[in-house]
Amino acid sequence: MKTLKASLPLLNAMVAFEATARRGNLTAAAEELAIAQSAVSRHIANLEKRLALDLLARKGNRVSLTESGAALAEAIRDGLGAIRDTVARLQEADHGSLVIASGYDLVQAWLMPRFDLVTSLVTDGRVTLLTSSNPDDFGRPEVGISIRFGRPELWPGFAARKLFDGEWFPVCSPGFLERHPALASDDPAAFLDVPLLHLAAPEDAIDNWRSWIGTARSLPGPTFSSYLSMMHEAIAGRGAALAWAGFVEEQLRLGQLVRLTKTPRRHADAFYIVTRRKATPTEQMVAQALLDSATTR
Repeated sequence: MKTLKASLPLLNAMVAFEATARRGNLTAAAEELAIAQSAVSRHIANLEKRLALDLLARKGNRVSLTESGAALAEAIRDGLGAIRDTVARLQEADHGSLVIASGYDLVQAWLMPRFDLVTSLVTDGRVTLLTSSNPDDFGRPEVGISIRFGRPELWPGFAARKLFDGEWFPVCSPGFLERHPALASDDPAAFLDVPLLHLAAPEDAIDNWRSWIGTARSLPGPTFSSYLSMMHEAIAGRGAALAWAGFVEEQLRLGQLVRLTKTPRRHADAFYIVTRRKATPTEQMVAQALLDSATTR
């Protein structure tokens, strides 16, 4: 039986690949990791050679994920994220911290603009964020508040209050709209003739461009395993993207993106603030503040 060391790629190569997949750019990944761009490129080339797989489609300094690359990037993010979160918990000397759990993209896009509000309500700002793509992690004993997508009956024994609906709609940068003014017409067919950005999702997912436009034909454009990487490209004016309500409000508020239709599509499920039924006063106060902030911004 092979050991972990023998069966897994080198950690440095996986870290370089995950950063590139998440940032969608070799230069940005190199800056994040504080190494040369050539080193990032070499790590990824060695990883592809080791696995005998094409992980990235390259166009100059910009990259997009192949199907294999999207699957591996998600696996690395989950695995290294679990290690990081475990180490953080083990190193946490003060177990009086308020632990808030959610998915990585939702934390970055929705919670972080409100993080100062959260820390202002917690003694000494003792807050720990736990990000995971595994919903089971949100029910850990140490988690005081979680932000989840679904419906209350999925979480027996917990109290769930709706944060915002599961809505999505197309967005693009102001400059992109100037170049493609037909997108303001509310006609889904207008998106057939412009560059599109895609988020990796299961085949039966409903929040995709083919569903939005109402076409069965293949639609070209890069695919991203990370919602934030896709939004980075949309802000840069390199395509239109489908954005979930709540995830994109900060970019809309800042004018980095514009919403292209008045009417969204809506999922049967929604986003909820979830606490234990016997939440502490601090957990109740923070949860209520987050709920209030969703209606005032």
